[in-house]
Amino acid sequence: MFSRFIKLSAYGILVAVATVYLPSCKSKEAGGEEARTAYTIPDSLLRTLVIDTVKESKITNSIKFNGVVDFNPDKVANIFPLISGNVQGVKAQLGDYVTAGEVLGTIKSSEIANYNAALTNAESNVKLTAALLAKSEEMAKSGLASQVDVTTAKVNYDQAVAAKGAAEKILSINGNNAHGEYLIKSPINGFIVQKNVTNGMAIRADNGGSLFTVSDLKEVWVQANVYEASINFVHEGDEVEVATITYPDKVFKGKIDKLMNVLDPTNKVMKMRVELPNPGYLLKPQMFATVTVNNDLPEEAIAVPSKALIFDHSQYYVVVYKGKNNAEIRSVDIISANSTTTYIKSGIKPGEMVIGSQAILIYGALNS
Repeated sequence: MFSRFIKLSAYGILVAVATVYLPSCKSKEAGGEEARTAYTIPDSLLRTLVIDTVKESKITNSIKFNGVVDFNPDKVANIFPLISGNVQGVKAQLGDYVTAGEVLGTIKSSEIANYNAALTNAESNVKLTAALLAKSEEMAKSGLASQVDVTTAKVNYDQAVAAKGAAEKILSINGNNAHGEYLIKSPINGFIVQKNVTNGMAIRADNGGSLFTVSDLKEVWVQANVYEASINFVHEGDEVEVATITYPDKVFKGKIDKLMNVLDPTNKVMKMRVELPNPGYLLKPQMFATVTVNNDLPEEAIAVPSKALIFDHSQYYVVVYKGKNNAEIRSVDIISANSTTTYIKSGIKPGEMVIGSQAILIYGALNS
């Protein structure tokens, strides 16, 4: 009996404690909710934010292609050896900027020495035949030489003058050097993009290879691969955007200059050539590049800046702005995106405002 009384008393105490404690917890929870205030965007941050109004626009579909920067072969100078000999004095290196007429190296050549000797002989022959012609004309006046002798002397003189002219032109083509050297000169201003010669190298005029290739690089090409599924979406003259790893925040504008209307038999791609202006020579040959072609579709959709999108937990979000004390996280479903704009299927309406820069900061603060 006593034992049963103790059990009942203990049960009563637990019920009483629970009765007092539970309302107290609820009160604290309620008090906590009441104490929580809305997040306020600091004025210093608010001044730097870009806030965009959501609107509808035509969908611009973007297709990306991988490519490589290359020099424009239509605006280069290939320097070939005109004579045989040994190369010396090469100081120009790959990537150097050179000016028109600048000496890139010299070739010690017996051919140049022979051209100099031929010119000297031709000049001497002109002097000799000129003297013989004058002597023949003087003797003809005295009856000591016939008109045939005068004509023969005149022909010999004319032939000597022609031979001298030919020797001068040959030497001029080869640099007019009187020391048995051929000077390798750049014909244009530009950068050395290929170099196939070293000091001490023996070369021949009939080897078919260029010594240097010089390009001005004011315009460059990007060669890109187009797979079969995307051929229908690219056309000559289309405007494109080119991005590189070197300049991640810079977009280069160009256009499709040429489509090679055959597929590579090995990898089944069509080559696409993009022509780009190259201010400041920022783009270097053999840089990797991404080429984006934008195609306008007839459909319209809700559009927001791509920088407004936040990807978290396998879902896209935007931060809707209604005031400095009223920012709201909204999940959205996207249709497609290009480099600047993302098209939304649901989750937001035209006319609402979204934070288009540094949205991740506001998103983090609202989730904290």
